[in-house]
Amino acid sequence: MNRAQRLAQDAAEAAEVRAYQTDPDVVALRIERVRRQVDWMCWSGIVLGLAFTMTNVQGFASAGTRPGSLPWLAAWVLDPTVSLVLLAILRAEQVTARYQVRTGVWVRRAKWFTLAATYVMNTWTSFAAGEAAAIVLHSVPPLVVFVAVEAITDLRDKLTDAVLVAAERRPVQETGGRRVLFADYLAIARESWTPDVEITPAWVRRATGCSRGLSPRLARALRSAVGNG
Repeated sequence: MNRAQRLAQDAAEAAEVRAYQTDPDVVALRIERVRRQVDWMCWSGIVLGLAFTMTNVQGFASAGTRPGSLPWLAAWVLDPTVSLVLLAILRAEQVTARYQVRTGVWVRRAKWFTLAATYVMNTWTSFAAGEAAAIVLHSVPPLVVFVAVEAITDLRDKLTDAVLVAAERRPVQETGGRRVLFADYLAIARESWTPDVEITPAWVRRATGCSRGLSPRLARALRSAVGNG
């Protein structure tokens, strides 16, 4: 085997490896792994941050009470009450952001209110005493939780976008040795199809190589493309 043949073999192997690495299913699997890592790290930081604020909120709520008394013990319930509501919202957003479903305005209001309540109760004593170091110390954990809960929703949304972008690059068929991508087919179909004209299954089967015709997802995409054109 001469050098040219070896290079051709290496190129073929590299192309095959790249084809698998860029396959939408492989990309989606890798993104799901990253999503789990991001979720685990963000959730860990949020829970630890809320745990740090618990003692400060208890001190704020139990001010003037006798240690061990019923009001003193009840003060420990205040921070978990607020934190559990916040965690419930974040758990729901974990699912909605995955499928890019937008939540209502009251969801964001509830999230911001719980975060603001945690911050105020956590720093009130420090502000009243005018201690700058204590203000900074008790401000950092709630603020980290605040930016984390906002960022994690956007991150999940963008990770879903990454999966969809990879799916758009999925090969539809082989035409003359050229791989036709879904986006290419969408552009071609957009030019030759209008919403009031039914695409015959035979035409679709020839264009896509699919024996089942036009999928509902592709039909919606085509209608959207024509509507935006």
